Amino acid sequence: MLAIQKNQIISLFRAALTPLLADSGLQPNVVLERPRDPSHGDVACNIALQLAKPLKKNPRQLAEALAAAVMADPARAGLVDAVEIAGPGFINLRLSAQSRQAVVAEIMKQGNAYGRGEHGAGQRVLVEFVSANPTGPLHVGHGRQGALGDAMAALLTSQGYDVTREFYYNDAGVQIATLANSVQARAQGHKPGDASWPESAYNGDYIADIARDFLAGDSIGDIAASGDAADLDSIRRFAVAYLRREQDLDLNAFGVAFDNYYLESSLYTDGRVERTVAALVAAGKTYEQDGALWLRTTDYGDDKDRVMKKSDGTYTYFVPDVAYHITKWERGFHKVINVQGSDHHGTIARVRAGLQAAGVGIPQGYPDYVLHKMVTVMRNGEEVKISKRAGSYVTLRDLIEWSAGEAVDSAPRDLTRGRDAVRFFLISRKADTEFVFDVDLALAQSDENPVYYVQYAHARICSVLAQWNGDEATLADVDLSPLTAPREAALLARLAEYPDALQKAMEELGPHQVAFYLRDLAGELHSYYNAERVLVDDLPTRMARLALLVATRQVLRNGLALIGVSAPARM
Repeated sequence: MLAIQKNQIISLFRAALTPLLADSGLQPNVVLERPRDPSHGDVACNIALQLAKPLKKNPRQLAEALAAAVMADPARAGLVDAVEIAGPGFINLRLSAQSRQAVVAEIMKQGNAYGRGEHGAGQRVLVEFVSANPTGPLHVGHGRQGALGDAMAALLTSQGYDVTREFYYNDAGVQIATLANSVQARAQGHKPGDASWPESAYNGDYIADIARDFLAGDSIGDIAASGDAADLDSIRRFAVAYLRREQDLDLNAFGVAFDNYYLESSLYTDGRVERTVAALVAAGKTYEQDGALWLRTTDYGDDKDRVMKKSDGTYTYFVPDVAYHITKWERGFHKVINVQGSDHHGTIARVRAGLQAAGVGIPQGYPDYVLHKMVTVMRNGEEVKISKRAGSYVTLRDLIEWSAGEAVDSAPRDLTRGRDAVRFFLISRKADTEFVFDVDLALAQSDENPVYYVQYAHARICSVLAQWNGDEATLADVDLSPLTAPREAALLARLAEYPDALQKAMEELGPHQVAFYLRDLAGELHSYYNAERVLVDDLPTRMARLALLVATRQVLRNGLALIGVSAPARM
């Protein structure tokens, strides 16, 4: 249902309620929904159930009175054809055919803007996601973060928010030291399995690649390798730059771009970590015990106090996180969403506690977190646990390449197909549910493959329009009244749902709902295509049906673009 139609129906109910609410002081919120069962109508309202008790009326009788008032209102002409009462007092409305058909013209008028809203009204939002340590290739968990975070940012943007995508590089600490030591061992001729190989070292082939390029004296940007295997500092800087470049290449292949990169190391060099710790000490929120500095996180709901500074003088990992989030607040981002793996669950309470204890005006519950669960990869019917490239896990690059399939006739492999499959699959489930990525399904050209099913709907429309070979501009003002078949009504209703589906997905930070919507829309299109011929002899019917297909193609394109998936004209 279009926004203007929704507002008109709400106005009808408010007019019907006016005499009933006189002197009551009640100001109810009229909420409209789509009935779960389409046979019940196009719009449902439970206002009678809400008001029955305060007005001391029988809910069904109240619903009947409201229905009669709505049908008697001259303003409903051309908008509502019928009003019915269901159950204890639900009010179901059936829209006129003209109202249902109006969505086609609206979509064609708005084009790429259809579904966009102004709910965010220019509010600034920072979405932080991926934020991988530069110690190895991106794994499939990072891929799920990338797909979720990018789609979430696109959703927020579509609803009027001013969104910044940020990647936080954890380029300090023990893991970076382990990376440098691993590359140095390789550069000195050691390898996994040797007695001399460090127990904590990273074992993937990428470590050997870094060592080889370091010894060759390569440069990455302004970072030049000294080529000296004894120069651990040069090895560390080169290895971090190398892996940052590799991660950037993977993200580029995945179609994910960031507006800003923030380095953990800068929090130390700029003195932000020290200032944050000093502020917490000055606020009386710390104490010393067993040679360590502790934060009283139990004052803010944590199950126990947490060590901030260990007895060896190093900080625990949540301390720079607190400093980092203070910078987010100071940069004007009063709404922040962090997309992270579920293994970060334990850090939420201590980071929020640190932000509260710092006393810089940050509200409780800041930032928001969206935590995702693990991804299991299946290929050839078996679980894949390791990658030769990474040594201990499946990389995002592996998944994209596997899902692209084999090259045909010696042509370069089309990684777009792999990227589309991975992005669609990885947002197609709610973030807090575990997900099994079936590579064989991603390669299947069948209705069982959800991304193929949706993209094929778009390609099928393109094929019909190519057969017609007419000027699409002539469809903008066609008479839509022939669109009365049951399958047409169902497709029209699904197209009208798109703006509300985006708003709901945005409010719940659930981009999976966009994937659900696209599958439903594709299903309606395929059912319509199988039930009705489009290029019929009757000219008015043909033109109206072509306009319906153009509108459907536009919504498929809009939804796929939001989740970073292409809309191919041929499959």
